[in-house]
Amino acid sequence: MAQHLSQRNFDFMGKRHVALVASALLVALSLGSLVIQGLKLGLDFTGGTLVEVGYVEPVDLHKVRQLLADHGFEDAAVQHFGTSRELLIRLPSDPELDSAELSNRILDVLRSDSEVQPQLRRVEFVGPQVGEELTEKGGLAMLFALFGILVYVAWRFEYRFSLGSIAALIHDVIITLGFFSLTRLEFDLTVLAAVLAVVGYSLNDTIVVFDRIRENFRRMRRGGPVEIINTSINQTLSRTLITSFTTLLVLLALAFLGGEIIRNFAIALILGVVVGTYSSIYIASAFLLLLKVRREDLLLPEKPETDADLL
Repeated sequence: MAQHLSQRNFDFMGKRHVALVASALLVALSLGSLVIQGLKLGLDFTGGTLVEVGYVEPVDLHKVRQLLADHGFEDAAVQHFGTSRELLIRLPSDPELDSAELSNRILDVLRSDSEVQPQLRRVEFVGPQVGEELTEKGGLAMLFALFGILVYVAWRFEYRFSLGSIAALIHDVIITLGFFSLTRLEFDLTVLAAVLAVVGYSLNDTIVVFDRIRENFRRMRRGGPVEIINTSINQTLSRTLITSFTTLLVLLALAFLGGEIIRNFAIALILGVVVGTYSSIYIASAFLLLLKVRREDLLLPEKPETDADLL
């Protein structure tokens, strides 16, 4: 497969204008959704109560959700925890009830419509772990990280490469957040961790492509920037696809077999891998052409002749 792909010569940069327009529309849609309706934040951000109950036999999630909704707990998030006999119920904070009173009411509701009495396993108050202070510090940390990436890529390659890599990272993060905003999937700390992992994955993929582009700019004596970048992407295509494909196999297994607790985490990574692979070709590489990168910008400086060289 790798040899077959390496012999191909796809005209990726010939489609860069269409890809950039499509990306601009997706980013605009994502930003619009984030501004208008925001993210559906989980209890990690908003705070609330977590109740774990156990049954002797498997329990139907839909039935439990409907039962809680009928008794005034419409906002309860119910999911299996470990096995189909264990339930994890998340409830937003209630100023009128403390955690103990709230868990007792939940248990009374579940026992009122069940032949098999559920057993209370644990009750936890989930505080807003990402509060105002942590959100501000997290934002600053992200800015510092982007600045560090900008400096590193500019030092290793050239400043045009650093701007392209940052554009690709921002593109990936905005589209991933926009997807969760549009679909109203719950955004919790596990999804936040997945978004940060997407940044690392996307940057690694971009660096691999950039490394080959720099090498070919120095080695290839014929062809303009478009041809050289196309050649470089085609040469790294097999590595990119194989890496993305094997990563997606694991993530798909997590999404379909890992249970509800880890599903949103897996979905965020699946989207991030797909978008990150796309952006390393059509955003990061296309930005090099927009910024008019030239062979002269990447040539190594000539060493000055010394007396030993002349002898």
